[in-house]
Amino acid sequence: MKKYLSWSFSLAILLSLAACTDLTEENFSNIDATVYYQNETSVKGAVSAIYGEAAYGFCEYFFYLNEFSADQIAWRTWNAGGWGWDEGLKFVLSTQTWTSEAKIVLQAWQKAWKTIGLCNQLIYDLQKLDPASIAMTQKQIDAYIAEVRTLRAWAYYNNFELWGGALPLNVDVTTDVPGSADADFDKGCKTIFDFIVKELDESCPNLIQEDGSNATRNRMNQAMNRMLKMRLLLNAEVFIKTNQYAQCEALCDSLLNGAFGSYSIATDYRDIFELNNETCPEVVFAFANENGQLNIGWMRDVPFLPYNYDSICGGMTSQSGWNCVILAPSYDNSGTQLETGGTTGARCFLDAPYNDKLGAVYARFEDGDIRKQPYAYTTEWNGGCILRGEQKSVFDGHTICADADRNGQPLFYVDQVGQFATQPAGFTTTVADGQQVTADANIVQNPRWGQTNSGLRLMKYPIYPESESVDYQSIDEVEFRWAEVVFTKAECAWRTKGTSPKDLVNSVRQRYFVDSPMTDEVASTWSDAEWMLHQWGLEFLCEGRRRRTDLRRFNQFTQGQWWFFDRAVAEGGGKYPAQRDKKYEWFPLPENAISVNPGLKQNPNY
Repeated sequence: MKKYLSWSFSLAILLSLAACTDLTEENFSNIDATVYYQNETSVKGAVSAIYGEAAYGFCEYFFYLNEFSADQIAWRTWNAGGWGWDEGLKFVLSTQTWTSEAKIVLQAWQKAWKTIGLCNQLIYDLQKLDPASIAMTQKQIDAYIAEVRTLRAWAYYNNFELWGGALPLNVDVTTDVPGSADADFDKGCKTIFDFIVKELDESCPNLIQEDGSNATRNRMNQAMNRMLKMRLLLNAEVFIKTNQYAQCEALCDSLLNGAFGSYSIATDYRDIFELNNETCPEVVFAFANENGQLNIGWMRDVPFLPYNYDSICGGMTSQSGWNCVILAPSYDNSGTQLETGGTTGARCFLDAPYNDKLGAVYARFEDGDIRKQPYAYTTEWNGGCILRGEQKSVFDGHTICADADRNGQPLFYVDQVGQFATQPAGFTTTVADGQQVTADANIVQNPRWGQTNSGLRLMKYPIYPESESVDYQSIDEVEFRWAEVVFTKAECAWRTKGTSPKDLVNSVRQRYFVDSPMTDEVASTWSDAEWMLHQWGLEFLCEGRRRRTDLRRFNQFTQGQWWFFDRAVAEGGGKYPAQRDKKYEWFPLPENAISVNPGLKQNPNY
């Protein structure tokens, strides 16, 4: 949680310099920046302000679009489908039913351009400044420009993942609002791709490099810059329809050989996600959180948690629980109903008749994996990251009560989603062996029809008991870590040479098996492609990249099947299809944006 500078005041100054950063309305005005930039401290403050804006955009809206639309994390409602519905705002992500008029897509678009606008303004200002006039050298100014250019490239990459070649390429401070990079979507993709690569290549030499002193992990640095290029190359076939796995593997080798800084895999994975994680050797870049200044630390846990999560975790709770986000369930609703909700004898989605390779998060963890154990914090975090079964207070062990449709009953999280309270206890549903389960709508239900205890909850970052006098919201938000380089190297070698990815991936996985031998029983019969996709999902669970890092590259985002697709009744009748229209591989430009800027060209097929 080492802080660059307090960012809130600096952001106010920058916003006054860059009058409007929403490309759906107008572009940027500029004033004489020399009034503000008086010394290096003021420059550093302006850079810090952009980090704050970038963190808010990525950790909320980009997270929604990349995770809720994928197979592992879902937005589900409860209390007969009413609570958390929000007019289907986020529900359309989990069901892949959004349109160009979807409010959540418009919100993400509006947020997307603020970071880029602030970067454009600051780069423009720094390029005009006389370094000597503010007691700086040209080399120092160039380093800050490289840092901001890399941050802008990262922001553009996030936008590129969502909207592809329909994006405008806007790098100037001007009153002219640009249209899409090219009227042809594929040509636009190549233009944006090449721009990001060029920005990264030109900026990298002037960035700081980690030497083991932990001074770089909250700033754009050389390794982070190269890892962003690594992501582009890894996904080039998706972005520009050109395979660049060999180039990507070569870049991984340079990173692993230490050419861009000193990093290593953490032997204790908890170090990545606990307080002071900016000293963890695996963390390459993390947004520096501090409650009261940059406060995004609640976003990874609180959306999963109930309103009374302070009684479960015992931590400081300035943010209320949402109780709307769950891990995709591992089981259908067949079997004999239990009074606590859920059923006994349910069928796992990984087994016949389903045989899924996606979703079913809890069941995909090996039993000996420490992350699979129930989350607990006594004198320290036990490494478990899942809330499952009966929930008890960390203070005195008393049972926590549920609310809404199970008000007053013990809170008992089940790895299923359904309206169990609508049936009497003991109600039994059965399915025939070998038959696809489609006949009874109660056997598999879509995310709208959960209950307050439907779905397991994730605790990716620990919440410290109040007795520790530490606010969990001050844990830094990890965006780049070294394990991604190892996984990328493993996948590229498999794709280009046919080399099994397992040895490299298992060199990371072994840390999760502390008290038992490392096993691979869940996916032992799966193909290398299925296994690799499965491991990407577990290692980077809920880190904001499932749609891109995994599913699209393996052609499983719209073509893969999990949980309720082709099994549950859709809103308005029929079923959610097993394979969705490939137009959903990209998000549409919001209609509002196109109406304001006719130069924008809508993504194909919307």
